[in-house]
Amino acid sequence: MERWLGKYSEPLYAVMRVVVGVLFACHGAQKLFGVLGGQSQFGNPTLLAAGIIELVGGGLVALGLWAGFAAFVSSGEMAVAYFTAHAPGGFWPVVNKGELAVLYCFVFLYVAARGSGLLSVDALTRKK
Repeated sequence: MERWLGKYSEPLYAVMRVVVGVLFACHGAQKLFGVLGGQSQFGNPTLLAAGIIELVGGGLVALGLWAGFAAFVSSGEMAVAYFTAHAPGGFWPVVNKGELAVLYCFVFLYVAARGSGLLSVDALTRKK
């Protein structure tokens, strides 16, 4: 498969980064603004901080603007979310409903290691 898709790795990475960033930002919008089926969490400082990290971090990752830093912070937030909210419900993520937190954690860790990529705001500003 690498033989056929390898030449598209940069655009595919960019699409993945944008999709993951936008979806993560939607979680933040739920917590901050009570939209998309969520409830505003201004009364809970922990969830308020999570909403800010998710909205801002997801937006930065999607744009490819300081994506490595934003993804690193977002990965850490997801690790904390997993161990505080999900792990007490059981060992396996599929049992404790923590699959999404684990998935975001490791995808963001990968983005943090790889950076914004070629198709990003960071790449556009480097060319100038």
